[in-house]
Amino acid sequence: MDNSLNQLLDSANQIILGKQQQIRLAVCCLLAKGHLLIEDIPGVGKTTLSHTLAQLFGLNYQRIQFTSDILPADIIGSSVFDAENHRFTFHPGPIFKQMILADEINRSTPKAQSALLEAMEEHQVTVEGETYPLPQPFFVVATQNPSHQIGTFPLPESQLDRFLMRIELGYPNQQAERELLTGRRRYDLIDSLEVKLPPEQLSQMQQAVGEVHVSPALLDYLQAIIAFTRQSGEYHCGLSPRAGLALLTAAKAWAFMDQRNAVIPEDVQAVLAAVAGHRIRSGSTDSDAIVAPILNQVAIP
Repeated sequence: MDNSLNQLLDSANQIILGKQQQIRLAVCCLLAKGHLLIEDIPGVGKTTLSHTLAQLFGLNYQRIQFTSDILPADIIGSSVFDAENHRFTFHPGPIFKQMILADEINRSTPKAQSALLEAMEEHQVTVEGETYPLPQPFFVVATQNPSHQIGTFPLPESQLDRFLMRIELGYPNQQAERELLTGRRRYDLIDSLEVKLPPEQLSQMQQAVGEVHVSPALLDYLQAIIAFTRQSGEYHCGLSPRAGLALLTAAKAWAFMDQRNAVIPEDVQAVLAAVAGHRIRSGSTDSDAIVAPILNQVAIP
């Protein structure tokens, strides 16, 4: 792995304690040019993680607090009549930043949630027939509370599918919690972080991820996984073609982080729960449990 990438992971692990795997998945998601969904109860560090990543990558960062009364114009922006020039002028909304934190996205109505669809898929927004490009790179990191909590609106499948990965942070272990209790507030440490991977270097790494080799045998394994989700009867709906591409891209990014120029089955397995757990429905809501039948029953070629 590139030394600067190692330094970035080390710095992030000093802020978010005891969550090395989740941080690695989050960085993998950004290297794969994907959007990230963090689902967990309040207070486990979801917002802190997103702000930490923005600081370490040197990205312009904007937090948008999603509430039940937020409107699409509050996110995208709107055209305001300029009386002096007798014309409408577009006033960009908070989405025009390189990294957006859509905080508690499932506390807003589906109408407000849908305001992100075009931005996440095409990196642009359209207002009154005019299209405006978003900054590059552009990432959405969304947080959501578990669906059983009061005042939540479940994200529709079309919205969930725009997120390359979904992760959960969970409670810290005993050692990490002791450090949290006895040390400085982690959020206060973010401003002291130095940029480890500026946007231009991130762009170079993203390009390198795209060049990671994928063998025909690996594609056979990937297609076997996709077919299993559609035909086995374990799931209410299987992986879509876009989900298959997402799984492949994430696996290439994971291989790149391990300093390999070719994807191996273990790379697919490492990212499977994060990429597929929110896309296929079964009786469980735990991503690891959802993908367990795939890992147990789909043979590696």
